Order: sequence, then structure tokens, then C-alpha cells
Amino acid sequence: MNARAARTAAATGTSRLLSRPMLLLLVASVGGMGGFYLLLSVLPLYAATAGGGGVGAGLTTGAMMLATVLAEPAVPWFLARFGHRAVVGAGLLLLGLPSAVLSLWSSFPLTLGVCLARGVGLGIVVVAGTALAAELAPPGRRSESLGLYGVSLGVPSVLGLPAGVWLSDRLGFEPVFLLTAALTLLALPAVAGLPARRATRATQDERLSGDPDGRKGDPGRRNGELGGRSEDPGVRKGTPDGPLGAAVNRSLVRPTLILGAATFASGVLVTFLPLALLGGPSHLAVVALLVQASVAPLARWGAGWWGDRRGSSSLLLPAVLAVALGTAGLVRLESPVMVIVSMVLFGAGFGAVQNVTLATMFERVPRSGFGRVSVVWNLAFDAGMGLGAVGFGLLIDRTGYPWGFAVTAVLLLAVLVPAWHDRRYVQAETT
Repeated sequence: MNARAARTAAATGTSRLLSRPMLLLLVASVGGMGGFYLLLSVLPLYAATAGGGGVGAGLTTGAMMLATVLAEPAVPWFLARFGHRAVVGAGLLLLGLPSAVLSLWSSFPLTLGVCLARGVGLGIVVVAGTALAAELAPPGRRSESLGLYGVSLGVPSVLGLPAGVWLSDRLGFEPVFLLTAALTLLALPAVAGLPARRATRATQDERLSGDPDGRKGDPGRRNGELGGRSEDPGVRKGTPDGPLGAAVNRSLVRPTLILGAATFASGVLVTFLPLALLGGPSHLAVVALLVQASVAPLARWGAGWWGDRRGSSSLLLPAVLAVALGTAGLVRLESPVMVIVSMVLFGAGFGAVQNVTLATMFERVPRSGFGRVSVVWNLAFDAGMGLGAVGFGLLIDRTGYPWGFAVTAVLLLAVLVPAWHDRRYVQAETT
């Protein structure tokens, strides 16, 4: 059986994606990310209208992403020490409860403090969830499982991003802060059904079968895009433990760079698009965020389905190009049609980039390295968002919004070079 046939047979087998632990993970993720996305575009508006301007708006997202990046490397240790239930529960609380404080007191330093606490909660939820989604995947269906998990992260953005902006405009900021706290608290009961420790069903089966890297029962791993080379040579020779062990794996550098560039643009959009469209057609910002947020999770799931059957690497170049073109289209902010078309392109490309880079990185390490890959991937994601928000906030004071979006698009076009080289790397490994 060739590599493609093996992937297809494994992906269409009888193993269920939605096991009980996976379903509860999705519920917890929806609640946590709902609390995240509800305020993602609201807090920059809150800071800007309170006198912070563009720089203050960028700092709210930047502070949250900084805290996320600093917290993420410690998450695997906390998971090993305390287990998924306690750690994910703490992450949900940090994502939601601090926002309630803003309904009582209002100051820019306090807003930044809330953003820092929410950033720690975000780092906990996404690192723990990404690693657990990979561990719970049935044999040969890891990309699809990651795509399904991506939907649980993306669906809250479909409602949360536009709803937060709409509700804050209609009701004010304080009700949105309280709603965020309530939403994350409602997700806490699902945490009780998560695995107590990182020893999930998959890893238990591997210990019993004497297969610590999970290759025996996973045709996709044996016959995947790397032609049976499920690890980078650096991994086989032994890389350092911890997040650095994944970071120094040379085959992960290009996917990490590509993801960081895409999330740089995402940080720009979610922070500044509502501000850039102020004074334009009524509700255009809400509709644009809704379109982008709706397309992205569908593209992420579709990319996972395609990756298990045809290989993920074939989607990398078109996904990066779609992100760049979607950003470039925002130069025409005066055209509602162009704004919406740009959001469709951006959402499709961004969703695909997320799944392709994550699946590719998991394919290039043994199962024992999943936690480290989750950290590195999420570090790239969140660092990109934070840098995009802060950098764009400094840039637009000099260029204005249209030129700022043009510069961001040029940076994304430059990422086509590592995307092309990564595809050639995969092709070389399979020949």
C-alpha cells in the first residue's frame, strides 16, 4: 500500500474522533475561547476610547500575548505535576474572572493587568488543549482531529469577535466584561471529564504494546509525508528536553516562521480593523469580523481532512498567498465589498495555515515530543499576534491604516519563500 492509500484507509476507518474525553475537551475549549474572543477586539476599543489611542489599543493585545508567550513554556511542567483537570480549570478562570474587575474600576494600568492575567489563562488552555487533541486522535486521523479541535477554537470567534464589538456598542463595555466571566465559568464542569494526567488512552495503549512513539498502529505516521521518517534527524539523535528541544529541531523552523507571520497579520486585523472602519458603513466591522471568523475554522477543518488524505504540504503555499492577498485587499477600506472579499480570503488562508503548520510539526517529532511542539506552535501563534498588534499600532501613527495594511501584506508575501522551501524539503524526503 502506498503512502496516500495508507493515509486514506486510516482516515476512513471506524475509529471515532469524538471520544468522550475529546468531546469534553471541545466543550472546555469552546467556553475558554469564547471568553477570549469576546474581548479580543473590545479591549482595544476600550483602551482607545479611554484616551490610549492607537498605541494603547495595540498594547492591550500586546500585553496579553506577552503574558501568553511567557506562560506557555511552563504549561507542560504544570500538566505533568497537576494534571489536565486542575491546569485547564485554572486557565479558564484566568481567562474569564479578571475581566469582571473592569466592570467595577476603570483605568488603563488595570486594563493592562487584566490583559496579562487573561494572557496566562490563554497560554494554559491552548497548550494543554493542542497536545491533548493530538494524543486523543485515533490512528491515522491526527490531522483531522487537530482540524476538529481547531473548529472548537474557531467557532467561538465566529460569534465572539463580532458579538463583543456589537454588544459594547449597544450596551457599553461593562456587560461584555461580565458576560465573559460567566461564559468561562460555564465551561468548568467539562474539565472534570478530562484525563487527570497526560497518560491518555493513546499513550497507555502504546506502553502496553511497547511502542512509546506511537508508530506501530498509525499508518499515517509510518507512511506519511516524510516517507516513514516521522522524525527530524535531530530528534533521532536526541534533542534537548523541554520547549527548546522542539525549537532546535531544524524541520520545525519554517512552519514556525510561517505561522508567526500569519498570526502577525491576524493580530493586526482583530485589533485594528474595528478602529480602521470607524466612520464607515454601519456594522461593516462586525460583518467583516464575522465573515473572517466563520471561514477560518471551516478552512482549518477542511485542511485537516485534506491533509490526512493528500498530505498537508500541498496546501501551504496557497494558504500563505490567500492570507497575503486578504491583507492587501484592506488597502481599499472605502469599499465594503473589497473588505468582505478580503476577509473571506484571509479567513480561508489563516485557517489552513493553522492546521497545516500544526499537523506538519507533529509529523516531524515522535509522540513523546507532542507537548514541546504544542508549546512552540502556540508560542509562534501568540508572539505573532502580539507583535502584530504592537508593531502596527506604532506604524499607523506614521502611515495611516491603508499603508499599514499594505506593509503587512508585503511582509506576508516574503513568507512565500520559506513556504516554497518547506514544500521542497517534504518532496525531497519522500523521494
